[in-house]
Amino acid sequence: MRLSLLVAIVGLGVCASCGLVRSDKPLHDLRTNQREPEEFGIVPNRPLLDPESYGQLPPPTPGYANRADQNPKADAVVALGGNPARLDPNAGVPGSDAALVNRATRYGRDPNVRAELATADAEFRKRKNIFNWSLVPDNRYNRAYSGQSLDPNEWLRRYRAAGARTPTAPPAN
Repeated sequence: MRLSLLVAIVGLGVCASCGLVRSDKPLHDLRTNQREPEEFGIVPNRPLLDPESYGQLPPPTPGYANRADQNPKADAVVALGGNPARLDPNAGVPGSDAALVNRATRYGRDPNVRAELATADAEFRKRKNIFNWSLVPDNRYNRAYSGQSLDPNEWLRRYRAAGARTPTAPPAN
């Protein structure tokens, strides 16, 4: 009796540990609360340098970036020969992209669309995540969003049946 109980407990422990397996697709894990990759959590600062004149120093801004902070995006743009000033989100649309932006926003645009979509998606995931316990690992992302995905081959057949010109499709795997 004790041996069978021990085997049952060990078997239950092995089955329970299967749920601890890390997925190779972390973006598909709906339980993650990370805002950024861990690699960027701790970034070394640039070395502190004495300015030519202490009167030229900007006033301190607690909670915001300072002169010794790293700026990896701007550093990458400079390394590739670009202009880091174009990364400023408040700079507006460059003249070379004005026609594209005007065409894309001809029916109006909502400046708060990202926040609205994030809220709606969080509510959707909360509704879909009511029963989320599983004995074996599964892809919660695909399970939650399967009702919103399209079958490309089905739509290819529909468009071809309607007589629309379509590009060739890759073979089904």
